[in-house]
Amino acid sequence: MKKKSAIITISVLSVLLIATVSFAVSQIVKDDEPKPNYYANKITSPYIPERLEFAGESVPLDVYWVHEGLDRELIINCYQHSKTLRIFKLSARLFPTIEKILKEEGVPEDFKYLCVAESGLENVTSPANAGGYWQFIPATARKFGLTVSEDIDERCNLEKATRAACKYLKSCKNQFGSWTLAAAAYNRGEGGLQNAIEHQKVNNYWDLWLNAETSRYVYRILSFKLMFENPQLYGVEICPAEMYQPVPCKEYKAEKTIPDLVQFAKDQGVTYKEIRNLNPWIKNTRLYVPEGKSYTLKIPVSSKDKYKTLFKTVENPYLKIGCNKTDSTQVK
Repeated sequence: MKKKSAIITISVLSVLLIATVSFAVSQIVKDDEPKPNYYANKITSPYIPERLEFAGESVPLDVYWVHEGLDRELIINCYQHSKTLRIFKLSARLFPTIEKILKEEGVPEDFKYLCVAESGLENVTSPANAGGYWQFIPATARKFGLTVSEDIDERCNLEKATRAACKYLKSCKNQFGSWTLAAAAYNRGEGGLQNAIEHQKVNNYWDLWLNAETSRYVYRILSFKLMFENPQLYGVEICPAEMYQPVPCKEYKAEKTIPDLVQFAKDQGVTYKEIRNLNPWIKNTRLYVPEGKSYTLKIPVSSKDKYKTLFKTVENPYLKIGCNKTDSTQVK
């Protein structure tokens, strides 16, 4: 009887031992398996090409501080996923307008990335009270023809602010002789940059010792240029259908004051919210129009279907990828 009991005990212990070992082995194997998105989440150094130009001017990437300066901004923007993703989505809506105006004004297309660096393509206000897509301070905005008042802030008017930025950049180009220095002056101010050039006896951006923000500024612009021109190379994969498309609008020329924009919107068959969304330069519930002046408002063509057509699959020139709306797999 004792012998039989001992055999049973040994058998039970053997089964428990085998089960324990099997579980441990399975866990080891499981832990060694690649996790979902394992490769997508790798930390890698962003690619830097051998040659690069900004506005037709060569970037001296063979200089170590230039190479490292660009590397720094690429690392930040490649791994700043939430902000970078939103910038890419907004670009499909705003870049066509910005590119058109840059071309008309004779400013290199690369300066659309200056707008990205300034505001992330959004109407934001900085602690220094710089505002709008191109981040003008009020005095500079007025100097280049923009209205900034309690009722109206044309720094938030994409078309007008872009033309004002072009005037400013061309003025800086005439003063400093290069587009790269014009970009630096846009950030630092003409006086500050001129003082640095005269004091250091250096006439190019890459060799100037500047304040921290301006020292990084052109590199930040270049990082966005590289990412937009080679999105997949820098890990950006977005279905064109997921981009924010331009909203179909018609124009309304206001030649006299509109005392109640809520009623105006109702008369147009749209909502007050749509009027304010599409005309962010309006800062009040009325639109005051001085005698002899006029303002052009954007009115949505129709809000009946809440712009369902904006979410269909469309070709996007800023991302050279595509996807099936019913399939989340990215085409590489």
